[in-house]
Amino acid sequence: MEENKKAEIEKEAMEILNRFGKMIEGVKFKGKEFKKAAGGYREEGKGEKCDADFRVRMLENAPEKDEDCIIAEKKTW
Repeated sequence: MEENKKAEIEKEAMEILNRFGKMIEGVKFKGKEFKKAAGGYREEGKGEKCDADFRVRMLENAPEKDEDCIIAEKKTW
């Protein structure tokens, strides 16, 4: 994929995420009821550090890929 196309997609994705974030900014919920109805939610944390070669291994094991993107089916289960 061309770099300018990737940049265009990234920009569009960020715009969508920012609009969505602003739309749900004022949503209020009560923790226990929401957790029960939605099956739980996670607390934000600092995240985990991955092995340096994790990305390389993931791409090596992917049956189908396009440069650095894994191609996978959705909703077939």
